[in-house]
Amino acid sequence: MTFSDAVKTCFSKFLTFSGRASRPEYWFFFLFIVIWNVIAGIIDWQFFTQVTTAEADGVKSVSATSSQPVQSIAGLIVFFPHLAVAWRRMHDTGRSGLYALLPILLIIGAFAVLIFGIGIASSFQHGGTMDILFTRATLLIVIPTLLVLFVSPLLVLWWLTRPSQPGANQYGPNPHEVAQ
Repeated sequence: MTFSDAVKTCFSKFLTFSGRASRPEYWFFFLFIVIWNVIAGIIDWQFFTQVTTAEADGVKSVSATSSQPVQSIAGLIVFFPHLAVAWRRMHDTGRSGLYALLPILLIIGAFAVLIFGIGIASSFQHGGTMDILFTRATLLIVIPTLLVLFVSPLLVLWWLTRPSQPGANQYGPNPHEVAQ
């Protein structure tokens, strides 16, 4: 599969979460996203950056601000196609597509534990036994979760680089063996 074929395929299957995607399809589309974001960033920098200079007490300071509208739009355009091709790529390695969302789900879980754990602990009398108990329990849950948060993106990246499962699997035929 060529670069242009991968981009066309991913945009034509932007909401297709069934089936399988080969390594070249995923990684060429990932390269397209990187190039797309670099170009969008250059456009934002060129046209939407406001540079202000100020001088106070003989010290000159320069600040630049940008709301990055082009990069935001570019990210929204490729969000679902990228999610769909990552989902199909996980299927190609014999895993559920939900594994592509593993880091995001863990981040949401860690924030929920942190917010609710601290929220529950703060509802008790400060310095009391229950306050200390819930604070320590929250930390005991959040610290291993944070460790898993650092490992999970690497694990997902490793899964995305694995070769296709030979033959058909529960998600469909091997994309290399299907006549294109």
